[in-house]
Amino acid sequence: MTPAGVFVVDDHPVVRDGVTLLLRSDPCLTVIGSAESGRLAIERVASLAPDLILLDLRLPDMLAPEVVTELRRVHPEGKIVVFTAHGDHQGVLAALESGAHGCLLKDAAGAQLVTELRRVLRGERVVDPRILPDAGQRSDALARSGLTRREYEVLRLAAQGQTNPEIAESTGLARNTVKTYLQSALHKLGARNRVEAIGKASEAGLL
Repeated sequence: MTPAGVFVVDDHPVVRDGVTLLLRSDPCLTVIGSAESGRLAIERVASLAPDLILLDLRLPDMLAPEVVTELRRVHPEGKIVVFTAHGDHQGVLAALESGAHGCLLKDAAGAQLVTELRRVLRGERVVDPRILPDAGQRSDALARSGLTRREYEVLRLAAQGQTNPEIAESTGLARNTVKTYLQSALHKLGARNRVEAIGKASEAGLL
């Protein structure tokens, strides 16, 4: 039986090396490549076509949801698992909504990591129960609000105190595009300004 190919995306070499060592204990999984940034990951995954991509939530050049979207575009058959040390980070939910197949914490024991990755490869959606325990409720709230993923992401960054230019830099969007998404989010939430929109989004369980 040919082992499933795993691609590791993390800007810390110790994490990339650690995952490689962990997976060596399982003949069903093998690391076939790695990348330290989102852009490199997209480029390499397109050519390597791994069965599973283990993706760090925080990369130096791109937001995880953007990387997930692009990875699914260049290699739709690959399973994507977000790998993070930050279980309460709202980016986890955004990554899942972008199409990630699971999310695991970096403190998972080696045997547990292997077991969970195998489950994802079987077609299951796997999320560590310590990560966003209300993720299901939040996803329902997003559906009720009518906000698109992009609108939600822009609003989430605004709620973190980022200005439009900072949001544009974080997401790679044009400033006018950020403004358009934010205005659309305000309209859907029935808010007159971003402060009111953030308050209403929080009340609705979105933030």
